[in-house]
This record gives sequence, structure tokens and C-alpha cells, in this order.
Amino acid sequence: MCLGAALLMTAGDCAPRPAARPLVPGESVIGRYIDLTHAFDQETVYWPTEGGFKLIKGVEGHTEAGYYYAAHRFEAAEHGGTHIDAPIHFYEGGAPLEQVPLERLIGPGVVVDVSDRCLRDRDYQIQLGDLNDWEANEGRSLNDAIVLLRTGFARYWPERRRYLGTDQLGAGAIAKLHFPGLHPEAARWLATERTVKAVGIDTASIDYGQSRGFETHIALLRAGIPALENLAGLEQLPASGFTVVALPMKIRGGSGGPLRAVAIVPD
Repeated sequence: MCLGAALLMTAGDCAPRPAARPLVPGESVIGRYIDLTHAFDQETVYWPTEGGFKLIKGVEGHTEAGYYYAAHRFEAAEHGGTHIDAPIHFYEGGAPLEQVPLERLIGPGVVVDVSDRCLRDRDYQIQLGDLNDWEANEGRSLNDAIVLLRTGFARYWPERRRYLGTDQLGAGAIAKLHFPGLHPEAARWLATERTVKAVGIDTASIDYGQSRGFETHIALLRAGIPALENLAGLEQLPASGFTVVALPMKIRGGSGGPLRAVAIVPD
């Protein structure tokens, strides 16, 4: 099945071809599954002021009754590894994690690939012009999409120095963070001029590493748009025509939490 009038243009391709159509509710899931999630383990990257992920071993082995049994505990901050920022994270009165509508976490996905710019400049902030260029090239708007921003930095995971710009820990490391993010102007445009479901990125924060006011977080979360951070696998996705399923742990009152994000690319 096709999207009708929707078209997908590849770079340098003069002939348009039909874009793959995202799945719709109730439709059978057919296609390739792409995992957009880094596994949680002792190497998982967290903010320099946070402790890391801990898997605390419990019972593991064969019981007296003859069956095998394993049960452990884990300990982690809300914001680290592949995770979601709920609106309350940077907006007083915003929705906590359990109140983020499912409609914002499941839907058509698009990838805005700015990896060439970001890999040349660790402090690059994704510009409104980058978003406008995507719309012009794809012949469609970003409305009603889960917008995934590909900086290319997932290739550095979990090497903290390369991924964050520093491997130091503690408050003193904050000033040494250098990684790309979304410019506040572009974030405000997404929040006011487009109706996006969520915005994701393959870095540690939707704001770039040198941000001190976190204006991008504020612009998105104030508008109820959750942020998905530390994503993986964006290089495996087309520019559009796939479905994103980004379901976090449902923590009542949480400002964020661990996320299992996947993409479904129709065959």
C-alpha cells in the first residue's frame, strides 16, 4: 500500500518515488524492526552528576524444587541511557511521566540527518534552516511526526569522553560537556508552528552540551512535547515512512524514565 500523493525524494534523485507509509492503529505489524535503544549496563552513560546504572544480583541458580530461578534488582536515575523527558522535567505543572499520552509516543517517524555538520562541530546546534531544508527535500511538513534528530554521536557510545566531550564526573564536569543539540529557536518553531508528537536525539540532551539555560528543553516541554534522548540506530532509518514506538517505564509522578524505543520500517 502507498501513501497516495506523499513522495520520498533521495539526494540527487530527480525522479520521485512513493514513500513507505507508516502503520495505522489496528494494522498488522509487518516490516523490519529497528532497535533505537542502548542496553542498560554498567557502561551506560549518565549525566556527570548522576550515579550510573546498577544491576544488583539477587537469586540465580537451581532451586531445591528443581527449577532454575533468577531475580535481581536495578538502581538508576530517571535521566540516563535511552530515556524520556516528561513535560514536568523542565516545566512546573507539566505532565508527569504516567500522564504523557500514548498518542505522543507512537506514530509516524522522520529522521532529520545533520550528522555531517555535527561531526565537524561538536557544539553544533541544529538550526531552523535544517528543519526547513528537510521539509523542502521531502515535500511534506513535520506535522504529526515523531521527529528524530541524527547527529551521528551514537557511534561514540558508551565512550564518555567522545560521547559527552569529557569523562570526568561531578559538578565540575558540566562546563566541559561538548555535544550537539537542538537550537532553542528551532525548538520554539516546532512547538508553535508545527504539531509534532515528540522530538528525539542521539545525544545525552536535547540541548547542546554547553547550554546553561536549557531553553530547548523549556520550549518543548512547556508545549507538552516529550524529549527522547540517547537514542541509537538512527542511521538505519530512512528520512520518513516508518513508525516509532517509544514506551517508557510508567513511573507515577516521574520526571522521566528508561525508554524502550523501536522503529518499524515497512517492507
